[in-house]
Amino acid sequence: MTIIKNGTVVSAEGLTKADVAFENDVITLVAPAIEAGAGDHVIDAEGCLIFPGFIDGHTHLDMDSGTSVTADDFASGTTAAVCGGTTTIVDFATQDKGNTLMHALESGHKKADGKSAANYAFHMAITDWNDETKAELPLMKEAGVTSFKAYYAYDALRVDDGEMLQILRALKPLGGVLGVHCENGTLVNALQAELKAAGKLSPAAHPASRPPVVEAEAIRRLCAVAKLADMPVHIVHLSSEEGLSEVRRARQDGQKIWAETCPQYLLLDDSRYELEGFEGAKYVISPPLRSKMDQLALRKAVINDEIDTISTDHCSYNFEGQKTMGINDFTKIPNGAPGIEHRPVLFYTSFVASGEQTPSDMCRLLSENPSKLFGMWPRKGQIAVGADADITIWDPSTKGVITAAAQHQAVDYTPFEGFETVGCARYVFVNGLLTATDGMPTEVMAGQYVRR
Repeated sequence: MTIIKNGTVVSAEGLTKADVAFENDVITLVAPAIEAGAGDHVIDAEGCLIFPGFIDGHTHLDMDSGTSVTADDFASGTTAAVCGGTTTIVDFATQDKGNTLMHALESGHKKADGKSAANYAFHMAITDWNDETKAELPLMKEAGVTSFKAYYAYDALRVDDGEMLQILRALKPLGGVLGVHCENGTLVNALQAELKAAGKLSPAAHPASRPPVVEAEAIRRLCAVAKLADMPVHIVHLSSEEGLSEVRRARQDGQKIWAETCPQYLLLDDSRYELEGFEGAKYVISPPLRSKMDQLALRKAVINDEIDTISTDHCSYNFEGQKTMGINDFTKIPNGAPGIEHRPVLFYTSFVASGEQTPSDMCRLLSENPSKLFGMWPRKGQIAVGADADITIWDPSTKGVITAAAQHQAVDYTPFEGFETVGCARYVFVNGLLTATDGMPTEVMAGQYVRR
């Protein structure tokens, strides 16, 4: 048995001074004081916070975009995740046009099984809606997949409003959760064509081709479709004040809308696209970085409990050789940026150490809420007897600086280069196995598939 002594257990409800014991992969006791017996392994967590392992509900590992494959596969991506304190990720199994959901799920398992340091689950991305796809939805639930994704952008992925309505109605009896990438793809295509015709080909054209209104319009439309279907929906990577206003409007109308945002929208802004040379390509993500006013609005939304989860949308492409494919045409820059390793420390530094949020808020946004939303509760997202031994012991006293040179993400840059940080994951356990200490991996691939 392993006993964590002298730490402070964090839940969404508050902080409790308690010891935690676990055996094999399950928490067996949480008590004010646990006496160690012969053969027990004791960890002194004096001065540390004991979090339920953080859950990243939005990652893209070993993803083929059609022109390039992400720099991080499941081995490197989940290793980076545990180094930062994340013990479970939810990645995407994406249906190819003309193919089945089951084929997509099997492909996801081939990429992840036996190769992951963190636990993993899959959202099923539906791109080809038809009777055969609909018939497969119960099979997905049997396979442990309870969350799905649809796109309003990208020609190879997006569905129309009628298909969105049918998908939501089909998921209703299954209790499925649908997350949606909300950008009006038709408008994006038109704006990209206009900018290119005008000779605007640099990374600075990227945010101009995807202004906040294309996000807000898609959110408004999705909420209308969801109202028709009488279904809640999950807005992924919310990036703008305009989009936030549409979420608020739907909620005020009585709709259940879950909203996710990401550290990049809380800490970075669109001035990055104006960097010298081609450096702005590092920040070509979709939706793009927004203005400082948008950033402030989203930060206030986090503080006011209007944001349900904070994920990364980790989608790493090397600057050299991948991002540079678009050096003469911004539309050919692979969209995405790394972040799976640094989300916890960025949130702790910017919100908790600053006093704007509490450790309990961090637990709610990074552990408990994603666990509940994605069907992992009560096994994950809490420190409690019977819960999985996915545990992050957080040392709030350490200080550091984020650099690409020191990261474990298999990519040649980080968008947060030079950020000064407070706190770190001192010990990280996945299924009761130690996977990282002081931000360094133990090389133990303890991750298992999370059947939800």
